[in-house]
Amino acid sequence: MPPKKRRFGRVRKLPSGRFQARYPDPNGIDRPAPRTFATETDANRWLTAIEADMIRGTWRNPDLGRISLSDYLTEWIDHRPGLRPRTLDLYRWLHRKYIAPRLGDYFLTDLTPGAIRAWRADLVTEGVSPTMTAKAYRLLRAVLNTAVDDELIQRNPCRIQGAGIERPAERPTATVAQVFQLADLVPRRLRVLILLAAFASLRYGELAALRRRDFDPRCRTLTVRATLVERQDGTLTFGPPKTDAGLRTVTIPAAIRREVRAHLDDFVDEDQDALVFTGATGAVLRRSNFQRTCNWRASVAAVGLPGFHFHDLRHTGNTLASRTGASLADLMARMGHASTRAALIYQHTAQERDQHIAGGLSDQIKKSRDRARKGHGKTKK
Repeated sequence: MPPKKRRFGRVRKLPSGRFQARYPDPNGIDRPAPRTFATETDANRWLTAIEADMIRGTWRNPDLGRISLSDYLTEWIDHRPGLRPRTLDLYRWLHRKYIAPRLGDYFLTDLTPGAIRAWRADLVTEGVSPTMTAKAYRLLRAVLNTAVDDELIQRNPCRIQGAGIERPAERPTATVAQVFQLADLVPRRLRVLILLAAFASLRYGELAALRRRDFDPRCRTLTVRATLVERQDGTLTFGPPKTDAGLRTVTIPAAIRREVRAHLDDFVDEDQDALVFTGATGAVLRRSNFQRTCNWRASVAAVGLPGFHFHDLRHTGNTLASRTGASLADLMARMGHASTRAALIYQHTAQERDQHIAGGLSDQIKKSRDRARKGHGKTKK
């Protein structure tokens, strides 16, 4: 008995015993299904689904997705000029290091949930850190979300629950005494940089971009207006803070204001545009030069903090500030975080609470110094 003729498309049995489906697209081009089927019924069902997509207007031309992931991802990055320079560098590095070697030659239409799972499993097996694995997965998911919006693929194959969530290990914090011990070990012109990183919760780029005009005359506050960005190619640029919330005025704890004023008097030119922290020759303070000048690894080890990162000073400041009874919104405003819109709105009314935080930090500094003095004053029996 001859096979029943279909109203849309056609099915034929291959010499292998499997079935092939073909159909005319809206432009009259005869197209094969992307795979063969075990039974004629399966092939007919697939054709019925394709016909329904055409009737609903949801059918997508499969040729549109015949672009390699690497080509599409490169274009995706290039078309985002609003991204911060270091974010662009990170995306290009993640693509080159983790995505392109395994998935770069895949056509977008050939990427499947199974291929994505295998790629991620390979990263984990090869010892790529959980943080980098999560960052690479988030980038890939974002790129393929755009491919869905561009109607190049029907559905994003990145469907691994929780794969884009970073769970970094808890970073260490220093005590007030350790912060001052570390400040004692670095060159004197960088001492206040250490103190402000911890007790004003500033990022390295924000500190390196500070200018004399950013401090009020009595050094009660400083205003973060810019950040120094160091690209992977070594290029240095001054730009806006990391987020809109990064533009902020921070109250300096009273306990270190005298040291800040002394630093401005001793190391900073009278020009209001003069950088507050520079290299030994007066040049912009690169992160690599700072690490080398301070002999960072040896210095943090000497104060009992092996493996301590510069950014951990900011984490320390946040932890100390939280002990003053500050609310989450207060802390976010002081640190320039923009995790929620509420933080941005509250930033404009946070100055009074910020002064309270600075006062609490100053009390902790004074108590630590008093304990140290009493300890030194004891006589051995």
